[in-house]
Amino acid sequence: MVRYQVCDIVVDWLRRSPILSVAADTVPIVGLSGPQGAGKTTIMQALCDTLAEDGLQAVSISIDDFYLTHSEQVALARSHPDNPYLQHRGYPGTHDVYLGAQTLQSLRLLTSYQSTKVPCYDRFAYQGEGDRIQQKNWRVIVGPLHLIILEGWMLGFTPVEERLLGDKHLGVVNTRLAEYRNWHSFLRGFIWIEPEDPGFVRDWRIEAEDRARAEGRTAMSKRRTKAFVEAFLPAYFAYYPGLRKRAPTTLPHLRILIGKNREVRTVSTDWNGGG
Repeated sequence: MVRYQVCDIVVDWLRRSPILSVAADTVPIVGLSGPQGAGKTTIMQALCDTLAEDGLQAVSISIDDFYLTHSEQVALARSHPDNPYLQHRGYPGTHDVYLGAQTLQSLRLLTSYQSTKVPCYDRFAYQGEGDRIQQKNWRVIVGPLHLIILEGWMLGFTPVEERLLGDKHLGVVNTRLAEYRNWHSFLRGFIWIEPEDPGFVRDWRIEAEDRARAEGRTAMSKRRTKAFVEAFLPAYFAYYPGLRKRAPTTLPHLRILIGKNREVRTVSTDWNGGG
């Protein structure tokens, strides 16, 4: 219910913004950033369904589908054996940024009855290490589109001064983060769901895994889930301050602050963007 409240806020913001009303040669792309467990997937589905009622076709894309292939990730980990943030998928540097840019460009140029393929990632492959699925099995998107939503836990993060990182191993990640400006350049708007405390992610992710287990789907144990989440907390503390100061686009953005139960605390908007 809380997640749909967030969705209502997002839909209202989109309807009042110029994003959907301005005639353009390309399909607008809006970024949706939020931590693991904040409900991004549920929000995106509800958002697409709501826009469909208005006769608008929206498609959601996750940055997770742009992860490196398993063999590429293994090579990356071996080239940085002492860096815990590059030993598994997730952090900046573990995505194929060029593939992501190609996909976004193809989607934004999609016209009626044209189609394009979007990469898909199987996080259960290789005993949970994950791998990109074969291209013949990628998702097919058919135009026309009215909105593209790009979501990701680290979307909008930008490099910070090295002294602010708090962990020397984030240095490589911080450098690689500059590449993601390519994705930000596609955005016509930005939505950020921010937790009052990044530590809430621990309980949210455990909830998600418990729900998956109850539904008979593969899930991580609580111990493994906590270890997984702990690996990402340094990034939240390093990059959230910068995101609060400035959105990754100079166009409209929306910030929704949520509490531990995902209840909406505050909502702020900027129609001009830029923070």
